[in-house]
Amino acid sequence: MTEQHILFEQKRRYYQNDLAGKQKILIALHGYGQLAQFFYRKISFLSDDWGILVPEGPHRFYLEGSSGRVGASWMTKEWRAQDIEDNIAYLQQLIEKVRAEHPRTTLHLLGFSQGGATAARLFQRCPEFFAQLILWASVFPPDLEKQAFPKKKKLDFVLGKQDPYFDTEGHIKIIHVYRSLGFETHTFQGLHDLNQQMLLSLLSRN
Repeated sequence: MTEQHILFEQKRRYYQNDLAGKQKILIALHGYGQLAQFFYRKISFLSDDWGILVPEGPHRFYLEGSSGRVGASWMTKEWRAQDIEDNIAYLQQLIEKVRAEHPRTTLHLLGFSQGGATAARLFQRCPEFFAQLILWASVFPPDLEKQAFPKKKKLDFVLGKQDPYFDTEGHIKIIHVYRSLGFETHTFQGLHDLNQQMLLSLLSRN
């Protein structure tokens, strides 16, 4: 048995508000098991002042069994390297489209949980696209070269103090990792979710 592959054109889904006239656009990558339309709602409170663009991970699946609610992810361990390249190519093409249509707009990138790893890879691939990177409750991807990560940009990492995915030791360790990479780290009283006050605070500094 030999593994083969075929190249074909594929549509990918994203959600946005009206970007016309917006001076800043937040591009937000959702976490594992979320859909872009519902993640969009978590940041829709910014819509009066910000352009919002939420791409969706390409892999959709039933969250429980074989029916009911559907979620999406950016990749699994299977054919991981190819999925990473496909995701970056898709997001780069989308962002280049936005930049061409809104050349004077500042772009900010947010990655939540699993979406944080994808955001970090995208940011390292094309840091010139973005004024800021916010990674939220996300493990820094081990495949990235840490010494090559740009340190002259606004880099922020956020973690809820009660996030169940990080015990006390894990909380301390991940904060140390991000600080060593040049990120400013922030914590809030909360679980594995976005916090509106914290997000607004980080974005309002720019």
